[in-house]
Amino acid sequence: MATNSTVRGEERRAAILATLAGAGSVQLDAIAAELAVSPMTVRRDLDELEAEGLLRRVRGGAVAIEGPRPFSERRGVRLRAKQAIAAKALRLLPLQGAIALDASSTTGTLAEALSGHAGLTVATNSYDNFSTLRGSAHMTGAAHITPVLIGGEPEATTGSFVGKIACDAAASMLYQCFFTSASAVDATHGSSEVSLAESQVKRAFAQRSRRVVLCVDSSKLDQLAVAVGFEWPEVSTLITELDPADPRLAPYRDLTEIF
Repeated sequence: MATNSTVRGEERRAAILATLAGAGSVQLDAIAAELAVSPMTVRRDLDELEAEGLLRRVRGGAVAIEGPRPFSERRGVRLRAKQAIAAKALRLLPLQGAIALDASSTTGTLAEALSGHAGLTVATNSYDNFSTLRGSAHMTGAAHITPVLIGGEPEATTGSFVGKIACDAAASMLYQCFFTSASAVDATHGSSEVSLAESQVKRAFAQRSRRVVLCVDSSKLDQLAVAVGFEWPEVSTLITELDPADPRLAPYRDLTEIF
């Protein structure tokens, strides 16, 4: 019984996020009527989604959070989902060579788990993720992991490096795998980002990578952001926290490998 209740809760919150993505705001009473539940139930859903950093509560409802957000703010959003994604991503690591991580907090969770992977060079355009990788190298010995910071123009909000210098630097190495997240994922349009500058650096990493692994939690499924990221033929593998057999992944099964 508890499982059914949990599933209904996940479906309600997914519906709220879908409405929010389309309209930019939701009204508590209207969404309660649409979902055939009490306003109190929706209020709890909105509070939970706000706690996860997925919306901002306002009087009578909620509004979408627009634009890039600080790494420190993103780090704790849906942390359990990110940890599950990182655990799956670890199984796809090459034994040696270079990999790349984007500036997302999702791949930041993977960076935290990379200590002890001998022979890997790990490049990223995120100072936060680089600091995590550097800490791992100091703890386990420099021979185990070599962190590389891709420099460029600092993006004040996200803490990442973007622009032509960042793109050129990202394209100056060859990667076995590029682990990247996205602001949104859609079965028709692929991944998308809130920032064109972030998307350009990700594409530079991907052009030098043998494999592109898209790491997104399920709240980003069936959503659209502003800037084009990757079309499905460019994505080697999709990783979410969900079981690959979960019905929410059905629209993506014929598009790419799901892990």
